[in-house]
Amino acid sequence: MAKTVGTHLINGFRGALIGTAEVVPGVSGGTIALIVGIYEQLITSAGHVVSGVRKAAADIPRGHGGARAAAEFRRADWAVIFAVLVGMLLAALTAAKILAPLVEEEEQRTFGFFFGLVLASLWVPYSAAGRSWKARHYLLALAVAAVTFVLTGLPPAQVDPHPLVVMAAAAVAICALVLPGMSGSFFLLTFGLYTVTMDALNSRDLGYIGLFAAGAVIGLAFFVKALQWLLEHYHHLTLVVLTGLLAGSLRALWPWQDEDRTVFAPAGDVPVTVTLAVLGFALVVTVLLVERGTRARRGNGAAPDTPRTGVTQST
Repeated sequence: MAKTVGTHLINGFRGALIGTAEVVPGVSGGTIALIVGIYEQLITSAGHVVSGVRKAAADIPRGHGGARAAAEFRRADWAVIFAVLVGMLLAALTAAKILAPLVEEEEQRTFGFFFGLVLASLWVPYSAAGRSWKARHYLLALAVAAVTFVLTGLPPAQVDPHPLVVMAAAAVAICALVLPGMSGSFFLLTFGLYTVTMDALNSRDLGYIGLFAAGAVIGLAFFVKALQWLLEHYHHLTLVVLTGLLAGSLRALWPWQDEDRTVFAPAGDVPVTVTLAVLGFALVVTVLLVERGTRARRGNGAAPDTPRTGVTQST
């Protein structure tokens, strides 16, 4: 029992880290999910939930019962999902009040820390594929990184927070949540809705939050199944692409850039910024080493682990 409670608390903490990351523009919750070793498990479970909802919507009105939907729901790891979601929600509401103002006041230093964190995170998808990279994989990752670099350099826009615009922005932002290297908050900044969304969270504007949640659910329903399918059938190539996304997203976290996202050479408080970048890098390395040690202890005397997605890996 104590072990089960401890596992739930750990997963809740993982969710809190993911929720906190989503409040910081340029930082991806998917990146944090990769670092803490829960990314593929969440994508797979979310995919089964989406499939269950679709099958229930198709079968129940026709009187076919919900057997197919129930089977899909049972394949999802609900204990992990609930623990992560609770942690994400609580952390996002807290970070919106505490962390968002800190980012605005100390942007250079904050971005320095997260730049180091994401830089170290490149090792996660690079090494998680389970097979060596060939020249074509490096070229693909480089091309994805180049496209991401350009997209993250687009200047912010200002749009009217019309309900349909809010829902569309939420649909795109939630896709960024599940893509390592792509930040939902960064997309909201690009749409000019970041401040509006943070204010709505802080003031508990249920109308706006409801619209945003509806858009997020729609976007997630369409996108998560595609990502689940890619991880199941093209695991290695998907992780190659994710590595490129992470590398290109470093552009968004470069500490020395102006409001129009024009980058420039290091200036100002360089020593502190670099120190924070090193700390962020070291933090990820420490987490990865601890996770590796934990897996090694679990694996002693046991059969080798199968891939967490339980899928074939195509190149």
